[in-house]
Amino acid sequence: MLDIQFIRDNKDQVLEKSKQKNVNVDIERLLNLDDQRRQLLIKVDDLREQRNKLTANITSKPSQEDIKKGTKLKTEISEIDEKLSQIDSEYLAILKKVPNMPMDDVPVGATEDENVVTSNWGDIRNFDFTPKTHWELGEERDLIDKERATKISGSRFTYLKGDLAKLQFALINFTINILGDERVIEEIIRSNNLNLVAKPFTFVLPPMMMRTDAYEATGRLKAEEVTYKLADDDLWLIASAEHSMVSMYMNEILSENDLPIRYIAYSTSFRREAGTYGKDTNGLLRMHHFDKLEMEVFSNSESSLEEHKLLIAIQEYLTRELKLPYRVVLKCTADIGDANARGVDIETWMPGQNAYRETHSADYMTDYQARDLKTRLRHQNGTIELVHTNDATAFALGRTLAAIIENYQTQDGHIIVPDRLRPYMGGKEEI
Repeated sequence: MLDIQFIRDNKDQVLEKSKQKNVNVDIERLLNLDDQRRQLLIKVDDLREQRNKLTANITSKPSQEDIKKGTKLKTEISEIDEKLSQIDSEYLAILKKVPNMPMDDVPVGATEDENVVTSNWGDIRNFDFTPKTHWELGEERDLIDKERATKISGSRFTYLKGDLAKLQFALINFTINILGDERVIEEIIRSNNLNLVAKPFTFVLPPMMMRTDAYEATGRLKAEEVTYKLADDDLWLIASAEHSMVSMYMNEILSENDLPIRYIAYSTSFRREAGTYGKDTNGLLRMHHFDKLEMEVFSNSESSLEEHKLLIAIQEYLTRELKLPYRVVLKCTADIGDANARGVDIETWMPGQNAYRETHSADYMTDYQARDLKTRLRHQNGTIELVHTNDATAFALGRTLAAIIENYQTQDGHIIVPDRLRPYMGGKEEI
C-alpha cells in the first residue's frame, strides 16, 4: 500500500500516476473516509480517556450517577467503534487499490506495445536448416508429452521426460551455485558500477500455499485471473515463489545489520491463465503449473534501487553464461503491475518461433509491499522504517528450456547442452 499521508500531500500526482497504470481509484472518497476516521479516532480516544478517569476516581462503591455516566460512555464508544469498523472496511478496500507510483524513467503507455527495448545482447544464430519450435522437437524426441498430460490434467500441462527433465535440474543447480558464490556476486557488482555489498544469496524452498491475509498483504493476490484457491481451506497456491518469500518477515522488525537479505528460491508455481484462451497453447511458455527460480531481496530505502539493478545484472549474467541472445525491455506504466514502481523484462530469442519471448522479469517494489506486511527495520540509532523489497526471475525453467532447445538444436533433431550446464549433466554434450 501507499502511505495515506503521501496520497494526501500528492493527490494530483497519485491520480495522474494511477491513470497511467490504467487504475481507476476514487481518491476523493478515500481522503474523505480518512478524514472521518481521524475525527472518530480523536473522539473515541477522548471518550476512553473520560471513562478511564471516571473509573480511576471511584474509590468505593460507584454511585448511580457514576454508573449512568459510565454506561453512557460505554454506549458512545461502542457506537463509534461500529462506525469506525464500517469506514475502515471501505477505506482499506480503496487504499489497497491505489497503485505504487511509477518512477520517472518508466515510459508512459497504455499497453505492453509501448514498452521500450533498452539493449540487445548476443548474435542470433544463422541456421542452415529451418529451425523447429521446442514443442516440435520435444514431441519428436519424446522429451515433452502434452497429449498424455492433457488426458489426465487438461490443457496447459505437460510431462517433461528423460534428459530434458535432467536439464531442468542442471539449470537449478547451476543457478544456486552461481548466486551462492560471493566472488561472482562481487564481480557482477563491480562490473556494473553498483554501490553494494557482495553478499551471496541463500537458497530457500518456500511454502507453495499461502493464507489469504498474507497473500493479500503482498499486493499480488489476483484471484480471478491468476490464483488457484483450495476449496476447503484458507489457502491459495502461489503463482510465483516471491509471493511466499516477500511475506516471510510479515509483522517483524529486522536489524539494519542483517540487511541486505538476499534469497534465491525454487518452487512450483500455479496460474489459472484466465483470459488467455487460445494463446500459447503449445509448448512450455504458458502453463498452469511450472517451475521457477526467483530472487527476493530485503534492503533499506537507500540501497533498494541499486539492488533492483543488481538483480537485472544477475539475470543478464546468467543468460549470457548460457549464450542465449536476449534483449532488455523497460516496461511501460500500464504493464509493470499495480504494486511495482519499475519493471524490467528480459526477452530471449526463440528461433523456432522467430521471435523474442519473455523469460525474466525484475520488479522494483519500494516499500509498497512492506507497509501492509508490516515488515520493518531498526536502524542503529533506534529509528524504525519500512524495508524495501525487490524480486526478479533467476530462471523461469520451462521458458529457459524452450530457449535452449530452439537455440541449440541440430539438423538431426538433437539438442546441444550449453557448456556451463555440462558439469551438471555428467559431462553430456547433447541430448
